[in-house]
Amino acid sequence: MELQEKEIRSFIGRDLGTVTIVRELGRGAGGVVFVGFQRTLQRQVAVKVLPKSSIAGPEARRRFKFEAQLVAGLFHPNIVPVFEMGEAKDCWYQVMQIVQGEDLEKYLRKCRKNPIATRRILPLAKTCRIMLEVLDGLQYAHDQQVVHQDIKPGNILIQRGTARAMITDFGIAKACFFDGAQRRGFIVGSPLYMAPEQASGVGTDHRADIYSLGMVLYQMTAPALPLAEKDALRVVALKIDQPECLFTKWPSEVSPIIGPQLECVILKALAPDPRQRYQNCRAFRADLEMVPTEKSGSKTA
Repeated sequence: MELQEKEIRSFIGRDLGTVTIVRELGRGAGGVVFVGFQRTLQRQVAVKVLPKSSIAGPEARRRFKFEAQLVAGLFHPNIVPVFEMGEAKDCWYQVMQIVQGEDLEKYLRKCRKNPIATRRILPLAKTCRIMLEVLDGLQYAHDQQVVHQDIKPGNILIQRGTARAMITDFGIAKACFFDGAQRRGFIVGSPLYMAPEQASGVGTDHRADIYSLGMVLYQMTAPALPLAEKDALRVVALKIDQPECLFTKWPSEVSPIIGPQLECVILKALAPDPRQRYQNCRAFRADLEMVPTEKSGSKTA
């Protein structure tokens, strides 16, 4: 059920636990995010709200609650920390650190609009730095048996000032040992970024995150992805039936900054068969660090 504007506005000024809702910050499939003021600690926070009127059944409620329980146990500089969660009469809510900055999706969109054509792709050194930080955060989460399952530019925040990359919105995350978090045939994720096995609705593990991050890397280094299909449903169908036919060109054919080493990294991360992908973020990181980021051939820092 789609949220109505009136329903969203009704949260402004409300108290949820120790937090007073101030204004809307953003929206997504996982709910609405507001800026809030935490009265007890006198600080601004981000508040993710999932109105119960938007929930189709108990699965979404369980996922939202489970998300907070998982992420509350994650402490890493490249993961947005969750402070608390709670339930009101008409909603679930989650209180998080507010990150001053913008998400990678907006960051890339602004870059694409640069009037100078050669600056419409992020410098490779900056791309690799962001990717290495995200890989650090993801590896930590995977070490805690947590899989994100919705890695995409919109869920990677770039902190203003420090330019630090931070992963947010573990809205459909699962612990690998939690048997009920994802039923067979229950598809979750964003079509372009989900791994083929995720699109098929079969069991996924941390290698699905590696595929998603491979897609993010490709998107960051190419002016446009050479997709065989543009429609989201057709992309999902192609990933299920012919995942090897998703792209019409090799990465090096669509971007001048994608050299042989970077192309190998992208293709390995995006291997349709999870057994052929990087088996962990450490291996992904090690190869990415070896990619030359300057014409002189220097490696990533």
